[in-house]
Amino acid sequence: MSDFLNLILSHLPWFWVAVMVVALVFEAITFSLTTVWAAVSALLMIFLCRTALPFRWQLLIFFVITILLMVFTRPFAVKKLKLGRVTTNVNSMDGQEVLVVKKITRFEKGEVKASNGVVWTAMGSDGAGEGEIPKGSVCLVERVEGNTLIVRAKAE
Repeated sequence: MSDFLNLILSHLPWFWVAVMVVALVFEAITFSLTTVWAAVSALLMIFLCRTALPFRWQLLIFFVITILLMVFTRPFAVKKLKLGRVTTNVNSMDGQEVLVVKKITRFEKGEVKASNGVVWTAMGSDGAGEGEIPKGSVCLVERVEGNTLIVRAKAE
């Protein structure tokens, strides 16, 4: 083990370059803005390791800088880059009136047409337990599950 540690200590700039590359590879795979801060810290450590600072202090400084960057800059970066949010207009379908163009039965999905002209696969609200919803009926969208609208017949 001491031979490996001696190898690292004799090539500290390359050790920090390797840490930076590994962190960037993990960030490229996950793109969650977590390991990029370790890569930034490793970049700073490449220059800091040229001083006479002992390796254990370098490790401590690396972890402190990484944690500080993650705590103070990650929320701002996530907000600005709008990560983790996939916004679609499908949630705007809730509560909308749709027209049944293919009857919905208890055992078979039907089709409904939205006000924008898009035809959706549809199912009755309680697992199609409502019985049959005939073609030409007006329904209300209760929710969206995948690409299927869950609808209930509108009370006349």
